[in-house]
Amino acid sequence: MQKSTPTSIPDLIARWPTIAQFSVDVGCGYEAARQMRRRGSIAPEHWYRVVSACKKRDIQGVSFEWLASQRSEMAA
Repeated sequence: MQKSTPTSIPDLIARWPTIAQFSVDVGCGYEAARQMRRRGSIAPEHWYRVVSACKKRDIQGVSFEWLASQRSEMAA
Protein backbone atom coordinates (compact mmCIF):
# COMPACT_ATOMS: atom_id res chain seq x y z
CA MET A 1 0.00 0.00 0.00
CA GLN A 2 1.21 3.49 -0.82
CA LYS A 3 2.18 5.50 2.25
CA SER A 4 2.50 8.95 0.66
CA THR A 5 -0.32 11.46 0.69
CA PRO A 6 -2.46 11.28 -2.46
CA THR A 7 -1.80 14.07 -4.94
CA SER A 8 -5.39 14.39 -6.15
CA ILE A 9 -8.88 12.98 -5.73
CA PRO A 10 -8.38 10.50 -8.61
CA ASP A 11 -5.11 9.41 -6.95
CA LEU A 12 -6.94 9.01 -3.64
CA ILE A 13 -9.69 6.87 -5.18
CA ALA A 14 -7.05 4.78 -6.98
CA ARG A 15 -5.73 3.69 -3.56
CA TRP A 16 -8.76 1.36 -3.32
CA PRO A 17 -8.70 -2.00 -5.12
CA THR A 18 -11.78 -0.94 -7.14
CA ILE A 19 -14.02 2.07 -7.44
CA ALA A 20 -16.87 -0.17 -6.25
CA GLN A 21 -14.99 -0.83 -3.00
CA PHE A 22 -14.39 2.90 -2.57
CA SER A 23 -18.12 3.52 -2.99
CA VAL A 24 -18.95 0.87 -0.36
CA ASP A 25 -16.39 2.22 2.12
CA VAL A 26 -17.55 5.82 1.65
CA GLY A 27 -21.26 4.95 1.60
CA CYS A 28 -22.15 6.37 -1.78
CA GLY A 29 -23.35 4.83 -5.02
CA TYR A 30 -20.98 3.49 -7.64
CA GLU A 31 -21.92 6.20 -10.14
CA ALA A 32 -21.36 8.93 -7.54
CA ALA A 33 -17.90 7.53 -6.83
CA ARG A 34 -17.13 7.36 -10.55
CA GLN A 35 -18.16 11.00 -10.95
CA MET A 36 -16.00 12.02 -7.99
CA ARG A 37 -13.01 10.45 -9.70
CA ARG A 38 -13.87 11.99 -13.09
CA ARG A 39 -14.45 15.50 -11.66
CA GLY A 40 -11.55 15.29 -9.23
CA SER A 41 -13.82 16.53 -6.47
CA ILE A 42 -15.63 15.09 -3.45
CA ALA A 43 -18.64 16.94 -2.08
CA PRO A 44 -18.31 18.04 1.56
CA GLU A 45 -21.18 15.81 2.70
CA HIS A 46 -18.93 12.80 2.01
CA TRP A 47 -15.78 14.12 3.72
CA TYR A 48 -16.37 12.56 7.15
CA ARG A 49 -16.78 9.07 5.64
CA VAL A 50 -13.84 9.59 3.28
CA VAL A 51 -11.54 10.61 6.15
CA SER A 52 -12.76 7.66 8.23
CA ALA A 53 -12.27 5.20 5.35
CA CYS A 54 -8.76 6.54 4.74
CA LYS A 55 -7.86 5.99 8.39
CA LYS A 56 -9.14 2.41 8.22
CA ARG A 57 -7.10 1.78 5.06
CA ASP A 58 -4.03 3.58 6.42
CA ILE A 59 -4.06 6.15 3.62
CA GLN A 60 -1.87 8.94 4.97
CA GLY A 61 -2.50 12.67 4.80
CA VAL A 62 -6.22 12.75 4.02
CA SER A 63 -7.95 15.18 6.35
CA PHE A 64 -10.76 17.70 6.15
CA GLU A 65 -8.11 20.30 5.35
CA TRP A 66 -6.67 18.17 2.53
CA LEU A 67 -10.14 17.61 1.04
CA ALA A 68 -10.87 21.35 1.29
CA SER A 69 -7.58 22.14 -0.48
CA GLN A 70 -8.59 19.83 -3.32
CA ARG A 71 -11.87 21.71 -3.75
CA SER A 72 -10.15 25.10 -3.62
CA GLU A 73 -7.69 23.96 -6.33
CA MET A 74 -10.68 23.05 -8.52
CA ALA A 75 -12.16 26.55 -8.04
CA ALA A 76 -8.89 28.32 -8.90
